[in-house]
Amino acid sequence: MASLSAAFTERLEAAARALEPLLGALLGSAPLVGEIVRPPRLLAAMRHAVLDGGKRLRPFLTVETARLFGETGDGPLRAGAAIELLHCYSLVHDDLPAMDDDDLRRGRPTVHRAFDEATAILAGDALLTLAFDVLADPAVTADAAVRAELVLGLARAAGLGGMVGGQMLDLEAENRSTPFAEIEVRRLQAMKTGALIAFAVDAGGVVARAGGEERRCLAAYGRALGAAFQIADDILDREASTDVLGKRAAKDADRGKATLVDVLGIEAARAERDRLAEEAVAALAPFGPAADTLRAAARFAATRRK
Repeated sequence: MASLSAAFTERLEAAARALEPLLGALLGSAPLVGEIVRPPRLLAAMRHAVLDGGKRLRPFLTVETARLFGETGDGPLRAGAAIELLHCYSLVHDDLPAMDDDDLRRGRPTVHRAFDEATAILAGDALLTLAFDVLADPAVTADAAVRAELVLGLARAAGLGGMVGGQMLDLEAENRSTPFAEIEVRRLQAMKTGALIAFAVDAGGVVARAGGEERRCLAAYGRALGAAFQIADDILDREASTDVLGKRAAKDADRGKATLVDVLGIEAARAERDRLAEEAVAALAPFGPAADTLRAAARFAATRRK
């Protein structure tokens, strides 16, 4: 297990190292064909939001899932970069005063603190748009049908019935006189956090042209992984310090967020987190040892400390 953990850590860090220069290039100052100019302050805010931080778990999942089917080219990394850009947009907007009102993200001032609120809103808007620009580019794959499927999948995972819809439910939970029931919390979290993580897994299968049954196994893995990741996040919010997390600790409890920690209690939530991680692992059984890195990712999501 120790060697598997070391191998996982090495692959996670290698994916992050490969991703960083690509993100830097995507956020370069030179305008692309069809663009007029990239305003320096807006670009600086976008770079502040994206570069030099984060676990890069979502793009890692895309790259490793594609690798499972023998696809090791540049396409999966570019698809992962698009997902990471969209993820970073969501963090910029989540941190705004009208949302979660946070001053710290990844150990640094949030974008609206480092710049200003209007710039943060626009930086989030631009990152969201850039994500689809990157995903639609033939550099991901020459197959237009594959690119269209990726764009559609990301839109569904990130939009009204996915991440953004989940954020709306999250805000509604803060203002309810009665707490969300367990089924409501699970649905909220499947949308707010789980949908994008599940798509990150599926995107690797799409780029690598995995078959229908293989995609179904990946979908089960991605759903369970996303759910385990969110419960782990909720537990960390209660137990870890601000210094360790790189963001304000105990903020969810302070704002009355709907979490399974509140519904189940801390110990039962921890058990459910671990159960979901093993459910994710079990979903990969048809792939044999080739999926060991993805299995390690599920256990990492449950046991991480920040």
